[in-house]
Amino acid sequence: MELVRGLHNLRPQHRGCAATIGSFDGVHLGHQAVLAKLSDEGRARGLPVTLITFEPQPREYFTPGSTPPRLTRFREKLEVLHACPVDRVVCLRFSAALAALTADEFIRQLLIDGLGVKYLVVGDDFRFGKNRAGDKALLQQSAETHGYQLGTLEDFAMGGQRVSSTRVREALESGHLDTAGALLGRPYSMCGRVAHGDKRGRTIGFPTANIFLHRASAPVSGVFAVQMLGIDTAPVAGVANVGTRPTVDGSRALLEVHLLDFARDIYGQHVQVRFVKKLREERKFDSFEHLKRQIQLDSGQARAFFSG
Repeated sequence: MELVRGLHNLRPQHRGCAATIGSFDGVHLGHQAVLAKLSDEGRARGLPVTLITFEPQPREYFTPGSTPPRLTRFREKLEVLHACPVDRVVCLRFSAALAALTADEFIRQLLIDGLGVKYLVVGDDFRFGKNRAGDKALLQQSAETHGYQLGTLEDFAMGGQRVSSTRVREALESGHLDTAGALLGRPYSMCGRVAHGDKRGRTIGFPTANIFLHRASAPVSGVFAVQMLGIDTAPVAGVANVGTRPTVDGSRALLEVHLLDFARDIYGQHVQVRFVKKLREERKFDSFEHLKRQIQLDSGQARAFFSG
């Protein structure tokens, strides 16, 4: 899968494709159904599949600080897309210049001159261009003028409801990890690099692998039974806290993982943490000793879960 960052990096070989546009946050089963259909249409026409997305996401640009938490950071999204039938990801920096493009300029610069799109699918509610003036009706007019085909999308439903990033987020926030996993088509996970922390866990017998989240907010919080991937031939079981660590007056969101029966040095390694079961909410304890006792209980719960 090829990654192209910015309109200025588009080359003649990128022209002529079957494309879709969107944030694709989480790359859930609904997104995967879109990409599967796009792949079928692309293969039938002898066209590569191109996914067009934005960083930051448009909502993050226009309303910073008030957007819902991302399910996937950009790197995590790319890792999931590697398993999807996508040939190329075109990532556009969402900036003042991009936001100022009229709908007609967006179509001309990106779809026609940039990518030479031959087949395009977008959601019925897709809006684009300055002041969100562009819609699917305008794209249909453009398709007739410029000779590409605008495909249709059907909602992908599960349990009688449309699968969406919002629905995944709601399942995670309520601790329903099985539901979130079913909507995603895989267990929910976060990725990051193991960093040095304040090493307080070592002083009470529970050393942790610390992973800074690098996001404004996380879609999960609390204490979880988890599996860490990327440090051994098989997933390593553990117990994790996602939050600000109120007992030690923390303020920065952090993912801390205590691995069960594992003692190797993994500082600097890029890992994936898979959330398997929520054990409890994060809370502040009166003392470090009370925190230690609770971590012992949490670890016991996680160990019992994985052994059962």
